[in-house]
Amino acid sequence: MWCRRVWTRGRAPAVLAVLTAGPLVFHRAVPNSVGRVGSLLETFLPWLGLVIVVLSGLALLRRSAAAVMALLLPTAAWTQLFGGLLLPAEEPGPHDLVVVQHNVSDENTDPAGTARALAGAGPDLIALEELVPPALAVYERTLAPDYPYHAVRGTVGLWSKHPLAGARLLDIKPRDVTEPWARGLRAQVRTPHGEIAAYVAHLPSVRVGAGGLASSRRDESAGLLGRAVAAEPLETVILLGDLNGTVDDRGLAPLTSRMDVPRRGFAFSFPAALPLARIDQVMARSATVTHIRALPATGSDHLPVSARVALR
Repeated sequence: MWCRRVWTRGRAPAVLAVLTAGPLVFHRAVPNSVGRVGSLLETFLPWLGLVIVVLSGLALLRRSAAAVMALLLPTAAWTQLFGGLLLPAEEPGPHDLVVVQHNVSDENTDPAGTARALAGAGPDLIALEELVPPALAVYERTLAPDYPYHAVRGTVGLWSKHPLAGARLLDIKPRDVTEPWARGLRAQVRTPHGEIAAYVAHLPSVRVGAGGLASSRRDESAGLLGRAVAAEPLETVILLGDLNGTVDDRGLAPLTSRMDVPRRGFAFSFPAALPLARIDQVMARSATVTHIRALPATGSDHLPVSARVALR
């Protein structure tokens, strides 16, 4: 009966608006100690904007001034966090690189078509994860005409229009993984604007279950990758990879605290059938990721993402 009275008086949208504002404003205060609830919330944080839209419609329908006023806080919080991603992309500059990041899936039945689609976007660099034989040979053969330089370590690879040097494996394997596991790569790219360090990484998967978000392996691997980036002697670094987390997820703090993340574009990349989050990332140090967008689907369960990186 109480709920019915609140609804008919138009107070329900106001109450829900206050509840929505909490996660947006104080999401960092949500603990991660049990079930990594904080990381789970941060993965889907942008979608709280839809809740605000629905509540705004209800407030207008009910003509509730209290609800409209209550919605100002979550609206301001969402705009501060994500509003910049909706702004138009800046014009490409003379020192821009275009890069593509894609988890191609080890079950992809059309590696040749996937490779042609990625090359068709015209990037300078292409980073791929879940490379397995015999698909690897197909990617090498298909990309070779436009990308004469490439390096592969384990299941990750980098293709480039510019010469590569010093390619080596990055050890980002969690301690409790005993089987062979090579999912990190570092190489120098000799661009027309100077040398940069390119990192390609595929962090461990996370799972959502009754106990919350299982991400301890991912978080450990992110810490190892963050330390590698911190120790990188070259000033400019570009990181591309399936990081199995969004840039708002505190589990990726060892990376997001050290690197620039995209300023424009949501580019949700997973799952490909109904993209809900961008877990495929492009980050940079001493450079700016000015825009990121999702590309059309390939034979993978991820969408590729293309980003523009302005070198300083």
